[in-house]
Amino acid sequence: MRTCNVKVPGRLAAFLSALALSLTLGGGLGWAENEVSTADHSKFKELKGPFPTGPDVTRACLQCHTEASKQLHKTKHWTWSVVNPDTGERLGKRNVINNFCGSVVSNEARCTSCHIGYGWKDGTFDFTSEANVDCLVCHDTTGKYRKFPAGAGHPVYQPTEWPAGSGRMMQPPDLAEIAQNVGPTSRRNCGTCHFLGGGGNAIKHGDLDLSMVEPGRYLDVHMSPGRLNFTCSTCHSGDAHAVQGSRYTTKAKDTNGIDIPGRTDGSRASCESCHGLEPHPAAANAKLNEHTDRIACVTCHVPQFARGGYATKMWWDWSTAGRLDENGKPIKVHNSDGLEVYSGMKGDFRWGEHVTPEYRWFDGSVDYTLFGDTVDGGEVVSINKYGGSADDPDSRIWPFKVMRGKQAYDKGLQTLAVVHTFGKDDSAYWRNYDWDKAVDAGMASVGAVYSGELGFVETEMAWPITHMVAPKEDAVTCVECHSRNGRLAGIEGVYMPGRDRTGWLDFLGWTAALLALLAVLAHGAVRYYAHTRRS
Repeated sequence: MRTCNVKVPGRLAAFLSALALSLTLGGGLGWAENEVSTADHSKFKELKGPFPTGPDVTRACLQCHTEASKQLHKTKHWTWSVVNPDTGERLGKRNVINNFCGSVVSNEARCTSCHIGYGWKDGTFDFTSEANVDCLVCHDTTGKYRKFPAGAGHPVYQPTEWPAGSGRMMQPPDLAEIAQNVGPTSRRNCGTCHFLGGGGNAIKHGDLDLSMVEPGRYLDVHMSPGRLNFTCSTCHSGDAHAVQGSRYTTKAKDTNGIDIPGRTDGSRASCESCHGLEPHPAAANAKLNEHTDRIACVTCHVPQFARGGYATKMWWDWSTAGRLDENGKPIKVHNSDGLEVYSGMKGDFRWGEHVTPEYRWFDGSVDYTLFGDTVDGGEVVSINKYGGSADDPDSRIWPFKVMRGKQAYDKGLQTLAVVHTFGKDDSAYWRNYDWDKAVDAGMASVGAVYSGELGFVETEMAWPITHMVAPKEDAVTCVECHSRNGRLAGIEGVYMPGRDRTGWLDFLGWTAALLALLAVLAHGAVRYYAHTRRS
């Protein structure tokens, strides 16, 4: 079959792209969050309940949606892992360590409260079970469904105190009511996990937090209800529940351009898939289109992150944990904005709002420091290293949030430590601050034997910034980059007018300018002299 390669005018192309998106999402030209379902689930006798547990709801859903769980079993949302297509290396939350809470391994029941399944409390979880898939977490439209933060993916089934000792009770949701009101995914559904990663709102990503549920135009022109009202699945589309886009396999550049029938790679999780390879009107400023072969769109169009009213965590130092008050309870310190800057159980924190990203070359490849990899305790450990350089035509300059801090490592084995931070035996570890027991249990969970030599090493972890796209009038201006100490001061390998200087070239330029000035002055003097002689 031949593919049509006719160049489509910008506005028509954008319309065709929107049409293709809406058709894929199953409705007219509205986005998924505004669509009306073709079925009234409240009329299905299978959903009348009562449902004692979440898996019971899933069994009812599968009576009609017979292939849904099988499809989800093949996705990264279920496996929490992906295979790097370039190296064949398997990456994911089950083997990549981070500098927030450390690792999923050994702490499953807490971390897997954000898994799209039920019951992943340890390494015995049955990944083949269809009933273990959680349909409601993605398709609830009532806003009443919530997983228990320490329930291995389950909601509470009876009134439960949370946090422990707070006196506040979480009530069990009405699973039948929620099942009868399912619908397309929304920003709120996705944000239930992605906005709250790392232990709370806005902590991890920097460009994803609860302000994105109903963002104003100034915050995100695509997701704002007053503008395009995109849901997450508008861009992160996919067939058979396979949602496109991953921070483990981020696409540094899109050379396919506008995503229209007959020309697609199956993914819309890029700016180019809607805006094309020459997104700026040529009549207005053709020079901007010359930047797209070296600069990612978000580099200019996300001038700052964490600008929705919530601060994001920028530093976490586990080495300072352990301070107690006179009653033996962990000390907590808050700053004038109410942000926790010290926790006796977790150490010191630093936060940031309206943060200017750091910029790096990125070619789509990422090298992770995994469990067991050798680290030097005297150097800053890069948990993920993004490949790319000015010499690589596949590289683009990208914006990043760089999370920094200090975390435990095994000095004897010379590897980052897996630390057990959650479980029924918390009192034996964190409440008594027994690091050795915590590390010993964590390392055992990955088949390693703790050497007994505990240390703390400084680490950094970079997160690509792709959301909070500002209106075009708020995009990064030319002078912010083309200046001596501008945004791109640390980018190497390219000559940037206004930022860089070459001694001999500057000398020639200033000499030429001075000679030109002298010539003008001399010419003026001669004209003045001639004029006075005639007078």
